[in-house]
Amino acid sequence: MMETQWAYLIHLLAWTLPLIFFQLIALVRHYRERSGAVLRAVLPPALVIGIYLSVADHLAISTGIWNFGEGRHLGVYLGLVPLEEVLFFLLTSILVSLGLALFTALVSRAREARAS
Repeated sequence: MMETQWAYLIHLLAWTLPLIFFQLIALVRHYRERSGAVLRAVLPPALVIGIYLSVADHLAISTGIWNFGEGRHLGVYLGLVPLEEVLFFLLTSILVSLGLALFTALVSRAREARAS
């Protein structure tokens, strides 16, 4: 597709941000007044996992397990890890965490429907 240094970042944001936006809307609609508390419970673990994966990636790069081709990212690094890769880990962790919160809401709704 795009063969620029912006390609990774553009593709990453194009597929994650609409999904995160949709998940946030669904979460707020379901949890209403508790949505702030749910986000405070869900987001910190997602950030911890994203950071953990970034550190693991740093270690893998430093030991030569893999690397990233030049010109395929912006050239901004956190340690040895390209910024886009760190964002990938963080955004993916957020997607999973919000998805689990929404899945929990769905299961809760199904139980309530069966009970009534």
